[in-house]
Amino acid sequence: MELPSAQLATLLAIADHGTFDAAARAQRLTPSAVSQRIRALEAAVGQVLVQRTTPCRATAAGEVLLRLARQHQLLAAEADRALGRAGLAELTLAVNADSLATWFRPVMTEVAGWDDAALRLHVEDQAFSADLLRRGEALAAITSDPAPVQGCRVTSLGSMRYRPAATPSVAERWRKGRGQDWERMPVVVLNEKDDLQHTLLERRGVPEPAVWHRVPTSGDFAAAVSLGLGWGLLPDAQLDPWLADGSLVLLGRDVVDVPLHWM
Repeated sequence: MELPSAQLATLLAIADHGTFDAAARAQRLTPSAVSQRIRALEAAVGQVLVQRTTPCRATAAGEVLLRLARQHQLLAAEADRALGRAGLAELTLAVNADSLATWFRPVMTEVAGWDDAALRLHVEDQAFSADLLRRGEALAAITSDPAPVQGCRVTSLGSMRYRPAATPSVAERWRKGRGQDWERMPVVVLNEKDDLQHTLLERRGVPEPAVWHRVPTSGDFAAAVSLGLGWGLLPDAQLDPWLADGSLVLLGRDVVDVPLHWM
């Protein structure tokens, strides 16, 4: 099946900008022209591709074509560069917050030296980032899911190790015998998808904690733990400096290893 690249680009613009009007502005078209392109594309495949909501959302069939559109956009930019023509590659990636705050930063330094690439990052929990690939919202993803999305290959990146930590005052306040009162000690989570702390508590047979705080960015999450808001699981790259200066202490020998893959 051959589909016009202009129609695929318009579908991509709607997905990225959320509305037909915004896609029209981005492509320097009239809203009527955008509508005509999408209707023609839907007629060609025989399926509805865009839910006309606010914001617009791709249907399951639309998600398939969005993946194709992003791949086509990247290949076209690579061809332009090979031919010595000006071209901009949009690198749309899904990355989890802790990777973005730690080991991924040198990647941004590398991209900073590329004049023909624009980095578009989606921050998503590693257990859910592959969904952005399935929906055509990203070209690649850092994910904990080893099962490849259709049309993608998986490469292991290793694991991120997390250890539970708190300020010395929090650890002392919620001490119970030689350990901690895990059921009563406040816990910090990143967001509603962050189940790392609950994974550790389940290992210990502890039910839902009495008090939990949500702090939705990686850097602020770590800061909240360092300020005594509660305990949390921190990756070694963030944790080690605080352990070294005594700002934080480990709460036992528990570790949670999260495998990461490039897809």
